[in-house]
Formats: sequence, C-alpha cells, structure tokens
Amino acid sequence: MIEIREENAADHGAILKILREAFNGEDEVQLVNRIKDSESFIPELSLVALHNRSEPVGYILFTKIEILTEKGRIPSLALAPVAVVPELQNEGVGNLLIKDGMMRATSLGYRHVVVLGHKDYYPKFGFVPASEKNITGPFNAGDSFMVRELKKDSLKEVNGEVVYPSAFGV
Repeated sequence: MIEIREENAADHGAILKILREAFNGEDEVQLVNRIKDSESFIPELSLVALHNRSEPVGYILFTKIEILTEKGRIPSLALAPVAVVPELQNEGVGNLLIKDGMMRATSLGYRHVVVLGHKDYYPKFGFVPASEKNITGPFNAGDSFMVRELKKDSLKEVNGEVVYPSAFGV
C-alpha cells in the first residue's frame, strides 16, 4: 500500500537518499535544498510516498513560479522533481505522487503547473506542450516543456514566459 503525505523534518535524510538514487547524483539534491531555503517553497506541496507505512520511497515537489505576461505576473507552479527509489520505479508510485500533488495544488487555489520532463510520460496526466498554450520558458526544450491547467481554461487568455525563482539557477 502507498500512502502520500506532506514531508516532515524526519523525512529529510530519506528524501535526499531517494533523489540521489533516482537521479544518480547531487543536482536534484542541491535543487531541492535551494528551493526549500527560498520564498518559493510550499511546504504543503512537498510530498513523500510511503510504502507499507515505512520510510519514504518517493518524493515530489511543486514550487511557486510566475508567468510574465503583458498584463502582469500570474502565479503558477513548477513540478520538479519527482523521484522514486529505483526498486519501485514503474510500479505506479510516481503516478500517485503526481496525481495527489496536482489535487492538493488545485485545492490550494493554484490554476496551472509546468514541467520540464519526458514528452511521452507527462501527457497521461493532462500535460501538453507549453507552446500549445502560448507559454514559453527559459529552456530550449521543445515539447518537453509542458503545462497543465488545473482549472479548465485557466490559460485561455494567458500568453507569456515562465519565470523561475533563482533557486532553479535559470
């Protein structure tokens, strides 16, 4: 059984271990640490997946970003990272984290979320290339830079560029 909940202080070491194992390095560890030390961090959207109520086996983080438009700045979210320990990858843990996280983000009033990720994976969660919604970003990532409306038509009148907080280093 997989349970999703907000991370707590006791989860810190397990989260770092998950990130290191899932991404085979320190880049995501450093990203998460910078985000958690920033004003863009949303504790309610820093989630862990527990397998049979034991220690965390998955992690997801949604961070405050903005879309810069001609009419001003519009608050939004970035999904980054999502990670699962290697032995449980492809077992649905990441799916549960993403779905639960988006549901929580919606309940907190967020209207859309962007992700830079695998263009064959994220569409099953409703993500489309950001270019289809007239949204650009700092990456030259083509269809791998995607967006999902959490509220129907929330991007209908929006076009602009995603501005990431400095914690992302872009």
